[in-house]
Amino acid sequence: MITASTTKGALDKPYEGASIDQPDQTPRTLLRLLGYMVGGDQRAKFALGVVTRIVALLGLTALPFITGQAMNVVINPDGIEEELTRWVLSGVVAGIIYMLFSFLSDRTFARMATNGLFKLQTNLFSNIQTLSMGFFHKNPPGDLSSNVTNDAEVVSLFYTSAVSQLLRAVFQILMIFIVMVVINWKLTIVALVTVPFLLLSIYVISRISGPAFTKLQENLGEVSGFQEETLSGHKVIISKRRQEWAKEDHEAQVADVYRVGSRAFFASLMQFPLTQTLNIFQSVFVMVVGTIMVINGQTTLGVVMSFSGYAALLSSPLAQIANLITNALNAGAGGKRVFNIIDEEPTIKDAPDAEEYEFKGGHLQFIDVDFSYIPGRKILRSNTFEVKPGESIGICGPTGAGKSTLINILTRYYEIDSGTILIDGQDLTKLTTESLRKQIGVVLQEAFLFTDTVMNNLKYAREGATDEDAIVAAKKANAHDFIMELPQGYDTMLTERGASLSQGQRQMITIARAMVADPKMMILDEATSNVDTRTEKLIQDGMRKLMENKTSFSIAHRLATIRDSNRIMVLNGGEIVEYAPHDELMANKGFYYALYMSQFKGKAPAGMGAGTVEFVST
Repeated sequence: MITASTTKGALDKPYEGASIDQPDQTPRTLLRLLGYMVGGDQRAKFALGVVTRIVALLGLTALPFITGQAMNVVINPDGIEEELTRWVLSGVVAGIIYMLFSFLSDRTFARMATNGLFKLQTNLFSNIQTLSMGFFHKNPPGDLSSNVTNDAEVVSLFYTSAVSQLLRAVFQILMIFIVMVVINWKLTIVALVTVPFLLLSIYVISRISGPAFTKLQENLGEVSGFQEETLSGHKVIISKRRQEWAKEDHEAQVADVYRVGSRAFFASLMQFPLTQTLNIFQSVFVMVVGTIMVINGQTTLGVVMSFSGYAALLSSPLAQIANLITNALNAGAGGKRVFNIIDEEPTIKDAPDAEEYEFKGGHLQFIDVDFSYIPGRKILRSNTFEVKPGESIGICGPTGAGKSTLINILTRYYEIDSGTILIDGQDLTKLTTESLRKQIGVVLQEAFLFTDTVMNNLKYAREGATDEDAIVAAKKANAHDFIMELPQGYDTMLTERGASLSQGQRQMITIARAMVADPKMMILDEATSNVDTRTEKLIQDGMRKLMENKTSFSIAHRLATIRDSNRIMVLNGGEIVEYAPHDELMANKGFYYALYMSQFKGKAPAGMGAGTVEFVST
């Protein structure tokens, strides 16, 4: 017997972002993000950016020293005007060097940031395109959209500001520290008294805000998913008068964002007043101790003035580092979610020795096939059946009987557990998925159209398709007439999902699109549901032309749409209970007969009570 399932709830749970209680992986994530910006072909630019940054900081570091020397000349009764002029000119030159090389460095780092973000987003989106169908069943579009937009945005902020400013801060601290020690080591100690307290405050705040920012990114993804889902389902919400529910549920989720965000941003905002307070204490200590040393003849007023400037230049990058940690922590949280997807691998992979599928008529065989969505929970067991070349197979059964599961395996959206599927005598698992799916056309119940012209939607099915190919296919699918009545005909721009068209019109375009692809086999999954009788006839006529001389499968709840199939596969509870032409199934008066009569007569035929026929979902 054959059992099958369309139970999507049985799929594995989606991956989850880092919990607020999980070990912090931010440092590793940030290093990996840096690799996109400064690694590979960007190393030369990074070296240039570092060199220009150091030269700029040399000019900046020289300014307090020059100011102090000029002050000594001014307060010296024997000061020479020419000497003062030299120091002033030296200060001007140092300022110009700082401005010029800062511009060159910022420009270099800006280009590196743009390139790093480009590579990250490209890798993210490209890997999404390689993932198997199960991944998209497990991860809602809202979360994925958040990865591509929200998370990439916080990484962009890290690239464009944090990296360059952090490097500048580190170099500035090191250079100023060296100069201060050389000039007066005693005043250097005084200037550094507050630094341990500053570093301690940074550490404490990062331990609080880091996990909070991670949780914040997760909550933002959940809110994005809910917003996308409710916007997509606006018709249901309006018709069921559930606007208040949507509003309350959204407010509850946003409240979680507010709660976690308040914790994260409050901790990060505390950095500024703390660092400013410590900076004030630092300046006061330098001025007081420096004044005492001048009075005692241990140093000059110019040195104290220089140290006052150096203290300000030292405290500025320390405070800057504290503030930039917020961006880094946020980027670490967003980056981890991005890398979760970049590191995701497709569950369906071509074998190393996979070969191109060679079409030989469309002969299909299932031999002792076992399948499960979750390991250990068999859905299909020892399934065996055959479809001859050119046969049209109708698939029917109660909701949840397992109809779509068979199709998902045939198109290799999921890998079977054991057994063999042969297509024209070739093992399905030993064929490249691209060559296989190229020959299997699919028309789904939901007619999905892209935000593009009608013509481009039709040509989407096959690379290199011409306008003539699209128009011929549209005529066969009975779509040409209504397309020509659109404002710009085939050049009419469709809104998202083709919302400006009726359900029937969208489905006819998808059938025409499948004709453009010209596959050797066809699968139609409830392609005529939710349309009126007249439109259904037009769609069925297009479907007949589409399936002509092709091995085809039609999943349908309306049995009238598949009664002319060569054979009908009847599923119940995941098992194929009957497999024969319509007339034979009706003559047998079995499950199909009961299903057919209940659909057209509104009840099971006489002699078949509720206990005789039981509809089972897997």
